Amino acid sequence: MVEFAFVLPILLLLLFGIIEFSIMLYDKAVLTNASREGARAGIVAQTPRLTSGDITTIVNNYCSSYLITFTPNAPVTTVNGAGGAFPNPLTVTVTYDYGFLVLPNFAKSITGPIHLSATTVMRME
Repeated sequence: MVEFAFVLPILLLLLFGIIEFSIMLYDKAVLTNASREGARAGIVAQTPRLTSGDITTIVNNYCSSYLITFTPNAPVTTVNGAGGAFPNPLTVTVTYDYGFLVLPNFAKSITGPIHLSATTVMRME
């Protein structure tokens, strides 16, 4: 019992660290896919072309459906080159401040806030 009492905090810290890191990697993948979805929608040859607001809405809808979040922070989307013509590039950047699930104050005091970001650049069709 005494040995288990000594080891239990370390095991729990390791377990919750694995869970936090996994959720953070999942959120990073969601941000990457959201920026890719927004860029793909923005480069498609259609009339009229999507505006920056339309692309931001697509990215925010994707993030609201798939992002695992524990804070009220929403992802911030930056769009450069929307509405351009072929072969101009369209850049979609999505940034998000990750909020911890377990021990948020403890983790933030050690690492500070974690900023996740994803950028996708595609050429207009």
